Amino acid sequence: MPKMKSHSSTKKRFSLTGSGHVSYQKGGRRHILVNKAQKRLRNMRKKGIVNPSFEARVKKLIPYA
Repeated sequence: MPKMKSHSSTKKRFSLTGSGHVSYQKGGRRHILVNKAQKRLRNMRKKGIVNPSFEARVKKLIPYA
């Protein structure tokens, strides 16, 4: 059986943690940062964890991650 192809945009946006959860970098940190509160910007620095109900869909798109 041939190798499965990974979904290109998914492999750029998501990664697997050591415990097997799917993490992603939060959006909104590129520009117009002056208008955003410092607390909001601090929270956007942290990695986000994908909701467990959505996790299986993402893992299916990145089979070799």
